[in-house]
Amino acid sequence: MNAVSSRRWSALNAIVVVTATLLMWPLAASAQLKVLISGGFSGPYEQLLPEFERMAGIQVTTGSGSSQGTGPQTIAAQLARGVPTDVVILSREGLTELIAANRIAAGTDADLARTPLGVAVRAGAPKPDVSTVEAFIQVVLKAKVVAVPSSTSGIFLTKDVFPRLGIADKINVKRTPRGTGAAAMVAAGEADIAVMPVSEIVHAPRVDFAGTLAEEIQLNQVFSAAVVVGSKEVEAAKRLIAFLASERASAVIRSGGMEPLGQRRPN
Repeated sequence: MNAVSSRRWSALNAIVVVTATLLMWPLAASAQLKVLISGGFSGPYEQLLPEFERMAGIQVTTGSGSSQGTGPQTIAAQLARGVPTDVVILSREGLTELIAANRIAAGTDADLARTPLGVAVRAGAPKPDVSTVEAFIQVVLKAKVVAVPSSTSGIFLTKDVFPRLGIADKINVKRTPRGTGAAAMVAAGEADIAVMPVSEIVHAPRVDFAGTLAEEIQLNQVFSAAVVVGSKEVEAAKRLIAFLASERASAVIRSGGMEPLGQRRPN
């Protein structure tokens, strides 16, 4: 290795060491973050958060809301009425809307993970075949009630998939504000199936995961994080996002029914 190459290698190593140190080094104990998160990434987030708080010395308060849709509990509605928030974690579709509304600090968004849509049934019930489009059609036609979230996945299903399959007026669809509500309907016997992100199904109590939808009708939903405009804890917020997008978080993300992405996306 010549002298120039050696210096470049040393500089690269120095950058890696500095970056790792900044991620691990605790901020002042007074640093506090407020996070708003939708259901799709909640499972991995809840497992990873205690480690981040211990490692970084940052206290995090977490609230929840829908990625998209209407009503007072969507993340957009909460930001609009001034709910204090430093970081949002939600579907890429919902984040795109927030960016367009100038709610997001430029250059701070990062994709964290991706999860497909799947079908949930009541725990212990027979698991229907939903692996093909035709099989899925038969399952939803036979269901007395099909539960879906009213957020990104439910919008996709009710505005795109069901009309495209010609069954929108032949099935009884109940929309719930959150994926947890759709799963709860199945668990209580109020719906035969729920169609929602797999990452929410695997964490829902008293339901079983029946399978993912066929690729022709699939929405591989990306969940992303970003710093909110006006945050007074920008550096701490960036560190949380970097941790959730890091290799260290990937095993937990995979165990939660998601594919880690951990790559930055430009606005």
